[in-house]
Amino acid sequence: MTVFSAILVGLAMGVVFGFALEKSRVFEPGMIVGQMQFRNFIMLKIFLTAVATGLVVLSALHGLGVVKLHPKATLYAADLVGGALLGIGISIAGACPGTVFAQIGVGYRDAWATLTGGLCGAVAFSYLQPALAPYLLSGAAGTLTFDGLLGLPFEAVALPFAGVLVVGLVWLEKLRSWRSDLGKHHDGLISEAPARAHDRPAAAGCCSLH
Repeated sequence: MTVFSAILVGLAMGVVFGFALEKSRVFEPGMIVGQMQFRNFIMLKIFLTAVATGLVVLSALHGLGVVKLHPKATLYAADLVGGALLGIGISIAGACPGTVFAQIGVGYRDAWATLTGGLCGAVAFSYLQPALAPYLLSGAAGTLTFDGLLGLPFEAVALPFAGVLVVGLVWLEKLRSWRSDLGKHHDGLISEAPARAHDRPAAAGCCSLH
């Protein structure tokens, strides 16, 4: 694959991903925070669906010899610290590095602050990386994968795991329907704040008589 064709494939995948992200409403800040607070589970369902779909597609492509898998090495310190910082940032900002661009696209002005903060953090880390590397790269365990640990082909582990995810998704949907999680507003809020007295039509009508 040439560089130009790789760019075209990447752009096409980005368009599909952005379309799915917007239609599922997972990019909404309230939806993201609602998932982090366990008030709705739409984001979890979308991500698990993506994982199950990816396992099936990768199994087919890998089995046909179209792609080769190159899993990254496991770094306990970097994975734990990085995961914790990412989760805290998502909970505070209501956005992640992927959803912030969708938020900018639909007009969330505060998403620009999130993007600016992310870029500043990336620049700061590039300067701090030499000093942090001895700590973050400690506890390296090499490449850890389920198929490697079990001594089985990738497809023999990925496809059954995808099936387990599908069963779990069906159970979760029956337990918490996406319609009930979405509610009247697609921001993950459970209830609507009570209307103030001067917001009621009756009050407005009384005022218009004077």
